[in-house]
Amino acid sequence: MLRRPLSMAAGIVLASMSVPATSYAEDGPGGIECGLYNCEVEVEVPGQPGGSQTGSATGDTEGSHSSGKGDPDNKNVCKYELADPQPPAGSLAWEGHEPGDGAVYEETCGWGGLDGDTIVRMVWLAEPPEQETIAPVVLAQRAVDSMALLGPDIASPRVAGRYTIGVPMWMWVNQSATTYGPNTASASAGGVTVTAIAKVSKIVWQMGDGSFVTCVGPGTPYKGSSDMAESPTCGHRYSKTSAGAPGGRYSVTATSTWTIDWQGGGQSGQLEEIRQSDTQVAVGELQVVR
Repeated sequence: MLRRPLSMAAGIVLASMSVPATSYAEDGPGGIECGLYNCEVEVEVPGQPGGSQTGSATGDTEGSHSSGKGDPDNKNVCKYELADPQPPAGSLAWEGHEPGDGAVYEETCGWGGLDGDTIVRMVWLAEPPEQETIAPVVLAQRAVDSMALLGPDIASPRVAGRYTIGVPMWMWVNQSATTYGPNTASASAGGVTVTAIAKVSKIVWQMGDGSFVTCVGPGTPYKGSSDMAESPTCGHRYSKTSAGAPGGRYSVTATSTWTIDWQGGGQSGQLEEIRQSDTQVAVGELQVVR
């Protein structure tokens, strides 16, 4: 029995049917003639020269398959995986061939033109099928996506800290694979493997008072012995208090730029990802008691 329509054209429908082998029907404007494995269907097509068209449908027998080549409306997409283990000699999957003459593959086809159905079956192929080609840069992005990169892990300024106008503020972040790098991951497909290495190349601090500070590096942790010195790598001085800001605090945003170098599949390149984190700081003024 045919399980589904295998071909459609204007005015011709090869429908599912069950007929005995070598039969013929002449009722109506067309007819159906069936051999052992296929049927020919003849139907009237209005407006077509000759008034009729003929098509053929192949039954659901082992080894039979249609490539769909040459049909611009065919939406099938097939993928192939080598059958492991291979079927034994004499199996219908070999389509009359012997083991070692080509190979048997599991074919999975998505027929977008027929309600999105998926067909899985075993087919014999003389040569290995062409597999889907994926650009190395696409694999690089897959590797980056698997890293779960995050925004800066802000160590200073602290939400609980109290800061003073005119006094140097030291800013720095904690370093880990997901918040600063380096972070390494790989992705593979179609025999190609791409490896990507990601690291934060800069952090731009939006201080909440209209100022922006760009720091190339994680910053330097403050030590008491530094007293009132400026940070050697990443710092800021507030010139006005946060009293007029919402909640009496400045909203601080740290935006990191991840630079990713990748290589594989005979190619190499660089990608960029942006991540950010937020905090709030209270900035007051030094009170002098006389």
